[in-house]
Amino acid sequence: MADVVKQILAKSIQLADQITKAVDEAASFKQECSEIISKTEKLAGLLRRAERASSELYVRPTRRIIDETEQILDKALSLVLKCRANGIMKRVITIIPAAAFHKTSSQLENSIGDVSWLLRVSASTDGRDDEYLGLPPIASIDPILHLIWEQIAILYSGSLDNRSEATASLVSLARDNDRNGKLIIEEGGVAPLLKLVKEGTVEGQENAARAIGHLGLDPESVENMIQARVCTVFAKIFKEGPMKVQAVIAWAVSEFASQMPRFACPA
Repeated sequence: MADVVKQILAKSIQLADQITKAVDEAASFKQECSEIISKTEKLAGLLRRAERASSELYVRPTRRIIDETEQILDKALSLVLKCRANGIMKRVITIIPAAAFHKTSSQLENSIGDVSWLLRVSASTDGRDDEYLGLPPIASIDPILHLIWEQIAILYSGSLDNRSEATASLVSLARDNDRNGKLIIEEGGVAPLLKLVKEGTVEGQENAARAIGHLGLDPESVENMIQARVCTVFAKIFKEGPMKVQAVIAWAVSEFASQMPRFACPA
């Protein structure tokens, strides 16, 4: 997992270093470039923090946020490279609208916010001091997706109590509409939910089993959970789990069977 995250981050870190070098060589638009370099250096620092914490980062939002960051850094590099032209004539020929610098600066600021959020959301909940994470700038595209990311991140790194609360939030989101349920599956929510079914408190196990039941939206969704070994986990709970949890799992199995009549978990 850590190696995958480092590969995702590598290009963005390289681009940030190239921007720093290009700005040092800038012969024109120096004032405009100074703001670009200031924000690029701040972003580079966050990217290197992410690289050091690669084993802790939740891969799905990491990939989405860093892909966006990479595109922004690539555009910023193209912009500052134009500033290396020397001489008055080349400055005249190389026309760069002020709006281009303003837009790039704003995009870099958004990336700083996105990567900062990624570091916070991936950190252990014990180290957050119950801070409100808020939504990153990239969330303006799809706020619900980022709420789901936050809850799944807690499932990976939170205490048992926090994981139970996050699962209850996912249950609520899954109940709202089918798209939310599909997003929870697509964004890697099934594996940590099953882990909580196995090792959580009774309340956490109930919440996790309930969430999994709500994710049985259609045959494809049920098949995804079969591939995630849901039957193995459910069978173990049927044999030795608390009765309250067994009852929720029995309901979840009935939900799966309603979508896939041949579905059956050994009891």
